[in-house]
Amino acid sequence: MIQRFPENPILIPSMLKPSTEGLTVECTINPGVFEFAGKTWMIVRVAERPVPVVGKTAATLFDAQGAIRILTFENSDPDLDISDSRAVVYRGVTYLSTLSHLRLVCSDDGVHFHEPDFPAIVPGVGALETYGIEDCRVAKINGVYYLTFTEVSEVGVGVGMMSTTDWRHFERHGMMLPPHNKDCALFEEKVGGKYWCLHRPSGIGLGGNFIWLASSPDIHHWGNHVCIARTRAGYWDSGRIGAGASPIKTDVGWLLLYHGATESNRYCLGAILLDLNDPTHVIARSDKPIMEPQEKYETCGFFGEVIFTNGHIRRGDEVTFYYGAADEVICGARVSVSAVLASLKIVR
Repeated sequence: MIQRFPENPILIPSMLKPSTEGLTVECTINPGVFEFAGKTWMIVRVAERPVPVVGKTAATLFDAQGAIRILTFENSDPDLDISDSRAVVYRGVTYLSTLSHLRLVCSDDGVHFHEPDFPAIVPGVGALETYGIEDCRVAKINGVYYLTFTEVSEVGVGVGMMSTTDWRHFERHGMMLPPHNKDCALFEEKVGGKYWCLHRPSGIGLGGNFIWLASSPDIHHWGNHVCIARTRAGYWDSGRIGAGASPIKTDVGWLLLYHGATESNRYCLGAILLDLNDPTHVIARSDKPIMEPQEKYETCGFFGEVIFTNGHIRRGDEVTFYYGAADEVICGARVSVSAVLASLKIVR
């Protein structure tokens, strides 16, 4: 069903320069995807870390204006805890070991990408993005591009939103959904006179990492939240699930590509079909993954056994989607909409 690009991976860390002296690019992953000015574009999550120095540990964060600060600690300091490779803890304060920003790249053929000839870095700005911004989805609604992305700070992980018409100037709309929430994808048209979005709040104790749906009269204020899909014990999506990019409108419903992970963090892709007129109603769902990690660039990397998509372009029956592999590189693949629909199992 899936045709991977023979050129995979199409974007790797060494292809991009660090945003600031003293940093190195660790990962290029999980791009939002869109068409603009006759080209295919990705807005990539770029994760950076300080260049290693013997005997020292460093952490990074954005200040209120979006400038990067590098904090350096002596490894011999008893107040330093670096037992978890994903974090740096100093005197009870936790910092992330990498700092993510968003960066634009473009392509004439959808395969070979390069940075444009204008400033193309979107940093974290303000108190809710001090630890970075991640995993952007792009939806074009009435000529405006809306970006939904993960905002990370010491007070939590939530969903931010900004918009643009020219990709040079951005209007920031603040935190759209409060912590703990991520994996937010907007529908690209109204349904029943309302805007809709998919999102993934995380339950602690009761509940879980499920896909929810919300609606809005104005794209800024969201309510009427409904849980539409849960994890499934014993399946490939037993640990957590989350929406990919904007749902694809078909004659039989809204087709959503989504990621599912096991408790051991093996990420695969599947699909869910939602009712055209009532997207809270799930019609069908993947019984088996439509794509799972199998190539070396998907099974081995910064964090192996991971396929994660949040960006695609549809042309007729074909969807070209771009995905992060092994939390390190970006790849591309193509799939037939009709083939995905045929693979789904009706939900009763």
